[in-house]
Amino acid sequence: MKSVKEIELEIVKEFEIFDGWMDRYEYIIDLGKQLPAFPDQWKIDQHRVVGCQSQVWFKTKLQDNLFICQAISDSAIVSGLIALLLRIYNEQDPTDIVQTKPSFISMIGLDEHLSPTRNNGLNVMLQRIKNDANNMVVSQKIKTEVN
Repeated sequence: MKSVKEIELEIVKEFEIFDGWMDRYEYIIDLGKQLPAFPDQWKIDQHRVVGCQSQVWFKTKLQDNLFICQAISDSAIVSGLIALLLRIYNEQDPTDIVQTKPSFISMIGLDEHLSPTRNNGLNVMLQRIKNDANNMVVSQKIKTEVN
């Protein structure tokens, strides 16, 4: 299994291929189109990410000691950003997620090319992933201490 940092570096290399930001945006949108289906019954307040301009839903769980997440947005560009986040964090150890600071955003210049509201939404989604992963870590520690 590749680490969070290794996957981030892969993404940085992929983005170096593109000449300009229009091509990068198209790539991000294409990534969003490849997200797995997100059932309508999961589009509930419990899974909604509050603080994003677009409608965004994250459903996370701990499975085999790994962080598992499915997510979707009603916005094409946001769905693409979700696809990048899931590529990095899905099926990772929750402890690694909590301890690793995301660097791919600044490394590819995404933070400079998103609107302020999209940047805020990206940060909110990242925080949701980190919070859910942290809750999983705490839950694992409690189970370990009880046993």
